[in-house]
Amino acid sequence: MAPKWCQFAVDAALEYDTPKIVHIKSKKVGFINRLIQLAIITYIVGWVIVYKKGYQEFDSVVSTVTTKVKGVAYTNLSAVDPAYITVDDTTPYDRLWDVADYIIPPLMQNSFFVMTNMIITVDQTQGTCPEDPNMYGSNCTTNDDCTKGAPITNGNGVQTGQCIDNPEYGPDVKTCEILAWCPVEKDVKPGPRTDRPVLYEATNFTVLIKNSISFPKFDFKKRNILESSNQSFLRECLYNAHDEELQFCPIFQLGYIVNQTGEDFDTLAFQGGVIGIFINWDCNLDRPAEECRPRYSFSRLDNPNAKIAQGFNFRFAYKYKINETDEYRTLTKAYGMLFEVIVTGEAGKFNVIPLFLNIGSGLALLSLATIMCDIVVLYVLKKREYYKENKYLYVDDLDDDDIIEGDNYRTLYDSTSKVDGTTVASSDS
Repeated sequence: MAPKWCQFAVDAALEYDTPKIVHIKSKKVGFINRLIQLAIITYIVGWVIVYKKGYQEFDSVVSTVTTKVKGVAYTNLSAVDPAYITVDDTTPYDRLWDVADYIIPPLMQNSFFVMTNMIITVDQTQGTCPEDPNMYGSNCTTNDDCTKGAPITNGNGVQTGQCIDNPEYGPDVKTCEILAWCPVEKDVKPGPRTDRPVLYEATNFTVLIKNSISFPKFDFKKRNILESSNQSFLRECLYNAHDEELQFCPIFQLGYIVNQTGEDFDTLAFQGGVIGIFINWDCNLDRPAEECRPRYSFSRLDNPNAKIAQGFNFRFAYKYKINETDEYRTLTKAYGMLFEVIVTGEAGKFNVIPLFLNIGSGLALLSLATIMCDIVVLYVLKKREYYKENKYLYVDDLDDDDIIEGDNYRTLYDSTSKVDGTTVASSDS
């Protein structure tokens, strides 16, 4: 004799459940059912198909960007009030600046850098000289404080082991002597004010952004210079987001871009920073191709409130020789704005496959109405016990010898559909 649990497991594994349709004539339950169905249909039609364009297939944008900056400025710090000048010699800053001087490097991928402030150290040559006392670990009192052959962390050269006077910073200042490009850089911005960059006129410089995009799936190509534009339009236009025609001009004034981010140009140009130029191509290719146009937005990408290492800067050098033997260089610490051009976008076009898939998903979701109504009927309403009795019917198996022909099946059904001695009124249709 098999154990009861074993018999129970076998019976449970070999049972079969089949749906039973019970018509419940309740306005409350019927209202809940239709309300849920209406909500699901509204979601599928309104949100998925119409708003999210569920009748289209989509493709992501493939893009290439080139830029061309234009602008000329002349700086003359010698004419500025000396109270605002922090360098002894203004000669390196009294000059004309064109694109070849302030665009560094000349070509970048999807970005460009504009130098707006700088520290210039001229006529450096390799030799020995005192280290900048502002460098950590450079100050000393005796030769024992300077380790020969050891570089100074974040400094300008390698120590010679000598502790020497540094009269440029004061009569009592002593620093380690280093082997380096001398004289070393004095890390102080020149002016003309402590809050204004040398190239403050860069606010009027312009950049032409040429952006070519494609959606390979649909064999669609376009660029941000509209076909309706002509040469005279490009010579005269400047982008303006609030002008119906100029909002598609591909030439941008740097000051306008910075102002659109909510930043002050002079403050940003003095210390440097990173600006994002966003070009968005969201196109509905079921409409005419002329309506697929770029949308521009601007944002500062670095943290303007950083407590340390704020802004953006780097160094570069121009080397030259005198008398064909002595090598010199001019070192420039460049502060400025790095503009990153970021292109995003998606195109959609009608296709029956996603439409049918979304309709099929919606029909499948309609089954949720039945499930939710069953939960309300069987577990929430006051008459839930009554509905449970009508919902579920337990039928025992019959032996082949017990098969009843013809209309007697109905008699057998009526005899087995009693729950606790009470006949259940139900319908199978």
